Amino acid sequence: MLRSLYSGVSGMKSQQTRLDVISNNIANANTIGFKSSRANFSDILSQTTANASGPRATVGGIDGKQVGLGVQVGAIDTDMGQGIQNTTGRALDLYINGSGFLVFERDGNNGQVYSRNGALKIDANGNLTNADGLRVMGYAPGQEGGALTPITVPAQNAAGEKLVEGHVSIGPDGKVTARYGAEDEVIGTVSIATFSNPAGLSKIGNSTYEISQDSGNANNLVPGTDGTNTLLAGTLEDSNVDLAQEFSDMIVTSRAYQANARSITTSDEMLQELINLKR
Repeated sequence: MLRSLYSGVSGMKSQQTRLDVISNNIANANTIGFKSSRANFSDILSQTTANASGPRATVGGIDGKQVGLGVQVGAIDTDMGQGIQNTTGRALDLYINGSGFLVFERDGNNGQVYSRNGALKIDANGNLTNADGLRVMGYAPGQEGGALTPITVPAQNAAGEKLVEGHVSIGPDGKVTARYGAEDEVIGTVSIATFSNPAGLSKIGNSTYEISQDSGNANNLVPGTDGTNTLLAGTLEDSNVDLAQEFSDMIVTSRAYQANARSITTSDEMLQELINLKR
């Protein structure tokens, strides 16, 4: 069987995977905090048809002869580059000025997940959550750097004063401030998690990630303590998808798919000619 058939098939499959990645990037061009992906190819093992030989007394060295056996998707990596700021003016929208992630309690209190989507809200029980109801993790007042706990905005303070509606804010240092009566009180501090290899995090949907063996463990910290990862309220992070680049890549991928398909049809024509020799 012609090796070109296998090479053509592997090329079509690899280009299809690349198109899948590109299409997903385009679909998420307006997803808050989305990070684009990229498919990288690598060649498959080559078949050696003649070994190399070294120089001899009267003859120079001869290079070996190898025929490639196609292509494969070597990796699909994530571009963790920062998206541009999108000003919303909403007090509970957060932009992370750095490479860190907001920390959320996994549904069912089963560990933690991480996200760059800073669109937060306060539910009926006073929990600070994301749109999917996952509670934001942080530190209790005076416990910065200690154990993480869900951040809750009490309906009233210790003195019995009620929360003034619409007066909850989050500062650059992550401190959550609420107004009771005429006074503002710090009720907690939002935590930021950093990773040695954030691109190694596993995407689990809803703009959230979980730790993988390649990401390293989370380093939880107070925003700004590492010199970066401060928070900007009233702003969200747009997707970092470059639509112009994606459309350009889509055209190149489409043409490469067509070229691989043509190599298969050409190989088929050659086989047909071989069969016709028997007539």
